[in-house]
Amino acid sequence: MSETSGAGRTGAVLSKLSLIGDLLMLQLAFLVLSFGIVTLYPAAFALQRVLPEAIGQEHPALMRRFWRQFKWAFKRFWVAGLALYFGSIALAFGLFFWASANGPIRIAALAILVPLTGMIVGLYLSALAVLPDAPEDSTSRTVFREANLFLLRRSLAIAGGVIALATWFLLLTRLPTLFVVGSGLVPALLAYWIARTTTTRPKKDSGDVSI
Repeated sequence: MSETSGAGRTGAVLSKLSLIGDLLMLQLAFLVLSFGIVTLYPAAFALQRVLPEAIGQEHPALMRRFWRQFKWAFKRFWVAGLALYFGSIALAFGLFFWASANGPIRIAALAILVPLTGMIVGLYLSALAVLPDAPEDSTSRTVFREANLFLLRRSLAIAGGVIALATWFLLLTRLPTLFVVGSGLVPALLAYWIARTTTTRPKKDSGDVSI
């Protein structure tokens, strides 16, 4: 029995190492593609599409699957990706500018920009969460609609994901080297977790209610 349990533990360790290797391989592919502005978000979407298969160890040709999903995402979402990129730059600049400013207008500007940024980040996480199940003929409009519905249904989980992602960005300011191993994986894993987290409770039957 000890030999069987030892073999089981060895198999579990090898499975975990294989999972970590697959995730780091996907992160490296994302990192290479993210240097191109127009390819940044399609690479993130492709990573999200193959992440469940990497975690479940279900697809042996994982990189081939990633490149196929990248071509799929680039063809459909490169325009939306550019809009997301420049919108992110504008929001980051606005937050940095008003955080460094003085006067009462600074508080008013931040009171608008901070919730707006949180809402956009939450919508982005929602889009990542619905992407693995998106059909092959999806468009930016259909994914945006599904992401809105997902955001409304899982608002508490999305809020937790936004806070976790903000914490990750704060950690990056202290340890920038973490960007290499987590820039694509952290949002992807958060969205993967959110997609499997429910915030609804089962309703009680009227027969279970005592008077």
